Amino acid sequence: MMAARYGYAVGLLLGAGLLAASCPSSSAPTPQPHDGGGASAAETVTVRDPQLEQRVARLELRLLEREAQLEDIQTKLDDARHEVVRAMAKLQTLATRAEAASGLAETEVALQSLRTAAGPQATPEITQAAQLLELATAEFNKQNYGGALYLANQAKSMVAAGRERVPAGARGALRSGEVLFALPLRLQATGRGNVREGPGANYAVVFTAGQGTPLVGYSYADQWVRVSDEAGRSGWIFQGLVGRRQEGGR
Repeated sequence: MMAARYGYAVGLLLGAGLLAASCPSSSAPTPQPHDGGGASAAETVTVRDPQLEQRVARLELRLLEREAQLEDIQTKLDDARHEVVRAMAKLQTLATRAEAASGLAETEVALQSLRTAAGPQATPEITQAAQLLELATAEFNKQNYGGALYLANQAKSMVAAGRERVPAGARGALRSGEVLFALPLRLQATGRGNVREGPGANYAVVFTAGQGTPLVGYSYADQWVRVSDEAGRSGWIFQGLVGRRQEGGR
């Protein structure tokens, strides 16, 4: 009985072996390495052009300047409209020679004060205020006292705008390559950044501006902007760390 069972088991094993030998192999073919003749993965190489980056940075600064100029022009137009209304009211009440003369004298004193504060640095506001004062004087000589007073008030407004630039702006001669903006720019720090003594990373740090810190920009040299903060501190910050301050900001 045991011999019969043993023989039966041996027969099953032999049959399974023959069946396995007759079936084709199901193993996956071994992948062959590429020789370099086929397509290879594309490689992207980024080439940085310092001159192009500098040009883009300057264009961004000029764009900020133009946007600020447009806003300033609109504001001045609105102010001028109100000034015309007030001037017409003066005409209706027959503005006196004394009023016009007083306005001219006040404007001349204010303009001289701005020139003294600015030193050799000629800001655009000084030139524009001087032109308005000259026109006002001409109207006064024509006995158009209402017109003279109106122009004198316009010149005083221009002098007031110039005072905002002078305290934190560069006093004395400009640095080599430094360019004044047409008017002070309302900026803010877009990230934490150092404000340095000069336009370069090798200058000492004056103070650090945190993200969102309100700043006023006065000029630029290459990719550095001369700014001041609300505390009156001034220096240079890298252009990529500042952006235009949105309306409603501090």
